[in-house]
Amino acid sequence: MLKGKKIVLGITGSIAAYKACQIIRLLVKAGAEVQVVITPAGKEFITPITLSALTQKPVISEFFAQRDGTWHSHVALGLWADAMLIAPCTASTLGKMAHGIADNMLVTTYLSMKAPVFVAPAMDLDMYAHPTTQQNLDTLRSFGNHIIEPQSGFLASGLEGKGRMEEPEVIVGRLTEFFNSEDSSDFTRPASLQDKQILITAGPTYEKIDPVRFIGNYSSGKMGFALAEECARRGARVTLIAGPVSLQTVHRNIRRIDVESCEEMYNAAVEAFPKCDAAILCAAVADFKPANVADQKIKREGDDLLLRLKPTHDIAAALGKMKTDRQQLIGFALETNDEEKNAEGKLIRKNFDFIVLNSLQNKGTCFRTDDNQITIISHEGKKQFDKKPKQEVASDIIDELTAIQQKHG
Repeated sequence: MLKGKKIVLGITGSIAAYKACQIIRLLVKAGAEVQVVITPAGKEFITPITLSALTQKPVISEFFAQRDGTWHSHVALGLWADAMLIAPCTASTLGKMAHGIADNMLVTTYLSMKAPVFVAPAMDLDMYAHPTTQQNLDTLRSFGNHIIEPQSGFLASGLEGKGRMEEPEVIVGRLTEFFNSEDSSDFTRPASLQDKQILITAGPTYEKIDPVRFIGNYSSGKMGFALAEECARRGARVTLIAGPVSLQTVHRNIRRIDVESCEEMYNAAVEAFPKCDAAILCAAVADFKPANVADQKIKREGDDLLLRLKPTHDIAAALGKMKTDRQQLIGFALETNDEEKNAEGKLIRKNFDFIVLNSLQNKGTCFRTDDNQITIISHEGKKQFDKKPKQEVASDIIDELTAIQQKHG
């Protein structure tokens, strides 16, 4: 929780400085008190007046106030704060922080800070990838700083997106996660998956018809992302294979791989599963794809269009065959008729330890909703649950997983 927390927000001269406004809004909404410290270069991208209006505090930039010569004490700020967040943080400021070059109010405040420091780098990819920048980041990590880098940069095709500043919601989520874990009265979830490797698939897959059209479904990925966050909060290291969704991950223990098609998801899952203790297959994977994909946009000609489809990879069946005695495999079933019978059949065929049954007959659940209502079916029987927010549903599912792991030692 951030209620009552005092946050020093450092802003440097990056084009991403405009995102600081959203960070402030989110921090204030969460109950935090925010004091902005901005570099002279930062003021070239965003005005102190805007920032002051959001924080209800004068923005600090220089060692002395221009109007009356009042001295701004970096030492006092270091003692006042519960945390310091530098977002965006340029390559130049990273270097100054790593080497103690205190030539502005922000770096001086950083060097005096007694509270935890969070850093969200922002620069172009070449600057980020340069050995000097990487060395500076490693130095800051060795000092105990928390580096917040985009976790959406892991793609099936390689590493992309690094260097840009992480989204404000994720940054504030990281601070919230930190303070929750520090406060045992608020953070009560057990570390029941400590050091476990968990694979999770989430979201839809898109199967191309032509360069602009695809076969897909309505999955938002919310359930899978909630499961990933819940596993990470319980101590697991999570590999999240995500179809095309707009969601962001928060926890630093989530490694995200973005994919589009069933083929890409299959390849990523088959590669990752042997190293995992468990897999939760929450993605709504397309069962069929066009037999032929047009190179150019298909034009409207004639009265109809015939598409020939062929089956996609069965990811669940493949992992079920690979599963060893030390691993658990959890599946999902979305049914519209003969729900429990169909789910029970899938449980056996796919070699699942248990299956989570969703039903479109439960209004306000499943696709594009924040709630879900599930039945967990295992080889020992079934458990029915009330309609809940997907975060709470995720907790129920992971409770069941940990119970199985404890049973099997």
